[in-house]
This record gives sequence, structure tokens and C-alpha cells, in this order.
Amino acid sequence: MTRLKTASLIAALALAAPMAHASDDDYGRGLTQEKRAQITEKMTAEGYDVRKIEMEDGEIEVYAVKDGQRLEIYLNNDLSVRRQKIDD
Repeated sequence: MTRLKTASLIAALALAAPMAHASDDDYGRGLTQEKRAQITEKMTAEGYDVRKIEMEDGEIEVYAVKDGQRLEIYLNNDLSVRRQKIDD
């Protein structure tokens, strides 16, 4: 009986390990916590109040406020601003 419990525990841990790794990568969306921190630091230094960061259609999208305007900012992989628009 003890071997069965041990085998069940090992199986459960083996299944949980890949899920823990996926959370480091924003559930597979390509933005690690480190990348999010870099984006937030850069945008904050430029005067933006970052509200949300996500990856959509292969693009990094930052939702932020600056000078009272809500903005959607699209970044290149090097974190330079590719384009931005006012978020209605």
C-alpha cells in the first residue's frame, strides 16, 4: 500500500512540474515576469503609469496612462515603441 501512495505522489508531482514552469512564462504567452518588470521600469521612466501588459497576436501591448490619457502602446521586441494609440 505504501508503494502505491508513493507512486501516486511521484505521478502528481511530475504532472505539476510543467504547470509551474508555464507560470514563469505567463501561461505560454511569451512574457516572463522579468520581461514584464523591464517593460514596467522602462515605461515608468518615460512617464507612463503602466496598468496592464499582455502579449496579443505576437505583439507586446502595454496599457498605460500618461498626462491624463489612456493609451495602448505597442512595443517591438527590443522594447522600443512601435506605435501607440489613445484608448477610448
